[in-house]
Amino acid sequence: MNLRGRHFLSLDDYSTDEISYLLDLSAELKRMKRAGIKPRTLEGKSIALIFEKPSTRTRCAFVVACVDEGAHPEYLGKGDIQLGKKETVADTARVLGRMFDGIQFRGFKHQTVVDLAKYSGVPVWNGLTDKYHPTQVLADFLTVQEQFGHLKGITFAYVGDGRNNMANTLLIGAAKMGMDFRIIAPKSLFPETEIVESGRRFAKETGAKITLTEDVKEGARGCDVLYTDVWASMGEEAEMATRIRLLKPYQINMDMIKATGKENPMFLHCLPAFHNNDTEYSKEIGAMEVSDEVFESKYSRVFDQAENRMHTIKAVMVATLGR
Repeated sequence: MNLRGRHFLSLDDYSTDEISYLLDLSAELKRMKRAGIKPRTLEGKSIALIFEKPSTRTRCAFVVACVDEGAHPEYLGKGDIQLGKKETVADTARVLGRMFDGIQFRGFKHQTVVDLAKYSGVPVWNGLTDKYHPTQVLADFLTVQEQFGHLKGITFAYVGDGRNNMANTLLIGAAKMGMDFRIIAPKSLFPETEIVESGRRFAKETGAKITLTEDVKEGARGCDVLYTDVWASMGEEAEMATRIRLLKPYQINMDMIKATGKENPMFLHCLPAFHNNDTEYSKEIGAMEVSDEVFESKYSRVFDQAENRMHTIKAVMVATLGR
């Protein structure tokens, strides 16, 4: 399959077969890395890594993936360039596109990554925006596929803030891959109608199911996968107290694990997670979206999921830019 020159901005732009291809390529690159084989398909390439938002997994995954494949990664933090300040996004894109072979963007407005793609002339990859987080969902799906052997027909619930970038992207991705996807959240935190309608259009083609529910027990029943994220996304910290009151009943704990009725359901989280009071931020708050008991349990595959960020990001770059 030829994806060379393509941008990777959202899963809306990729077919079921193309997503499957990226997952299969990710699995193969993972196998090769563990065998000590480095094809170096990005030899001689230079990659710009633009970060408006800080990151552990996204930054490290892109850097290691670049180095493994022979490319040079250049980190550009918000204080390093004039993006959107003294210089328009379009002008920055046209400059970077003449110096770099590919551009990763992690930041706030989705329109920024769209404009980078429009004006740069090189492949642009979305490392996270307020609307979508497609590289994360590829890693999530690879992790599910590794345990269950398939995605079609998997019952997958996202629990908590149902209108953030993770819920949006999982809904679209699950619809494309024919999954039984559920968002379990207060009605005030259901995703935007536009996202739901888009997912349901894709679901008609793949046989997927899309369900929105406030009922935790009903939503969790029969689930193969339970997934959550922090209750207030980056930039929303002022809303944390309100979110805690609203979402307390939606914490993934052992009661919810048991409510699935499955012997070995999978727990996933894109990280970082507030599962105990061991971090500076969580000392006063303690566990929120997931209990420590679940996070550290046999059901948790969060660190396999985190590792898979590197393999799936590498696959995206190799498929769109590599030899």
